[in-house]
Amino acid sequence: MYDILNTPVNYGGLELKNRVIFAPTTLGLPQEEQLERLRAIARGGCAMIIIGDVPVGKHGFGPSLYSKKGFAWYARLTSAIHQEGCLVCAQLHQSDSNVKAMLKYVPGVLTKRISTQELRPLLNQEVGPYITRMPAQKAAAIAESFGDAAVLAQKAGFDMVQVHGDRMCGSFSSAIYNFRTDCYGGAPENRARFAVEAVRAIRRRLPDLPIDYKLAVRQEEPHYGNAGVVEAELPIFVPLLEQAGVTSFHVTLANHGSLTDTIPPANHPYFRGQGCFLKYCDQVRALTKLPVCGVGGLSDPAFIADQIAAGRIDCAAMSRQLIADPAWPEKVFSGREQDIHRCVRCNKACLGGMMAHQGVHCIYERKASV
Repeated sequence: MYDILNTPVNYGGLELKNRVIFAPTTLGLPQEEQLERLRAIARGGCAMIIIGDVPVGKHGFGPSLYSKKGFAWYARLTSAIHQEGCLVCAQLHQSDSNVKAMLKYVPGVLTKRISTQELRPLLNQEVGPYITRMPAQKAAAIAESFGDAAVLAQKAGFDMVQVHGDRMCGSFSSAIYNFRTDCYGGAPENRARFAVEAVRAIRRRLPDLPIDYKLAVRQEEPHYGNAGVVEAELPIFVPLLEQAGVTSFHVTLANHGSLTDTIPPANHPYFRGQGCFLKYCDQVRALTKLPVCGVGGLSDPAFIADQIAAGRIDCAAMSRQLIADPAWPEKVFSGREQDIHRCVRCNKACLGGMMAHQGVHCIYERKASV
C-alpha cells in the first residue's frame, strides 16, 4: 500500500534500501543497553541510523573517536548495525557550551536550588558571549577538527557523516547569539563561515564521503528556535553549504529554545500535527536539488508516503516512533500496519526520561512489563 516507502533512494551519494531513517537521538543509556536498542531499530528495517552527538574534538561529551576506548565503541556499534543490514551515519557535533561558565551553576544544581529545567535557559544565556568572544584562530581550529573527526569516523565504519548544524555551527549562524565583528560575524555570509569551513574540512580530506547537514531553521512570527538559520536567510546559507560539499540536507527546527518545541508533544500550540517541520523542507527544496530528509512528528505511513510522492521530502527521519516500535518499517512493508505501536507523542518516558537522567524510553515498555 505504501510501496514508495520501501523503494531505494540515492541519499547524497549513499544508496539507501528504503526511505526510513532513525533520527539522531541522545539516548542517555548505558552502552550495552544502547547497543541493543540500536540493534533492534536496525533489525526493524530502517535504512540508516544516525548516531547523535559524536564529538569532533578529543575532549567532549560522549565517547571520543580519538581514544582507543571510544574508537573501539564506535567500531563495535557500526559493526552491530551493519550486521542487521542497516547503514550508519555519524553526527559530528561540537558543543557551544562554555564549560567555565557552566561551573558556576554546579553548586546550585548539587544543592537542588537549580533544577534541570532551570539550568537549560541559564546555559543558553552563556552561548552568545562564548561564541562572540571566541578567538578567530580557535574558531578556525575547531572547524578544521570536523575533518579530522570525519576521517576517524570513516575508519570506525560509518558510511556517512552528518554535520550538526545546531550547537556551535548553529550558534555561529544565528544573529541571536553571534555578535562578532570579524570574518565570522555580521553579514549572513560571514555567520555561515564556521559551518562552511567545517564542511570544507571534511570534503578536503574525504573527497567521496557523503556529507549530510542537519539544517536547523529558526522562525519568527511566532518565534521558535534561537540557534540555526532564520528562514529569510536560507537562500544565502543553502547554496554556500552545497558549494562547500554538503550532499544532502536533514531539515528541522533550530534548538536553544524549549525542548518541547524541538521534540513537540501532541498538544503543542504550534507544532502539533504530523510533519510539523516539513514547511522548512519546502523552503530548502526550492533552493537545491540535493536530497532532503524531513523530521518532526512523523509516524503515519500514509501521510509519509504522500509527502515523498509529492516530492516534499526524499526520506523520513523518526526518533520517537522507532523507539515506540523499532519494527515500524518491517510492519509497514509487510502490510501489518495494524500491529504498530504508534507513538502518541506524550513525551512521558522519552523526553521525560532524558530530562530525569534515566535515559530515553517509551510508555510501551512499561505496558509490556506488566
